[in-house]
Amino acid sequence: MNSKSIEAFRSFNRFYTAVIGLLDRHILSSNYTLAEVRIMYELYHGRDQTASDLVYKLSIDKGYLSRVLLHFEKRKFLKRQRSGEDTRVVFLNLSGEGKKEFELLNKASNDQISSILKEISEEDLEVLLTSMSEIKRILTPK
Repeated sequence: MNSKSIEAFRSFNRFYTAVIGLLDRHILSSNYTLAEVRIMYELYHGRDQTASDLVYKLSIDKGYLSRVLLHFEKRKFLKRQRSGEDTRVVFLNLSGEGKKEFELLNKASNDQISSILKEISEEDLEVLLTSMSEIKRILTPK
């Protein structure tokens, strides 16, 4: 791998993180970090997940995940439920309040992306979306 390829890849990452505001301390003008919103996303879209499931899916530090989950619990966003089959297993789900909070964040994210995409011609949008799909395909472990 040559240094020119590495620099081009890193340059694109710096560009894209700035475009969607990932360098802000809190994402989408909310009180949450990117990691917190991402954890909330997984809890919203999955049912009866464990902390181990989230660690695996997100490649996140166990200690950090634990702190985020405690924060969610204090805000009444999280429900923990022991498995009926194995009491060592604790399932994590968003509460009704947690779901409402995620839905607000999800709408803010959709609005942000909509405002970016509305400035792009249909032709360029098709190229962009195809390119993004290709990036995902290439970078997905086989």
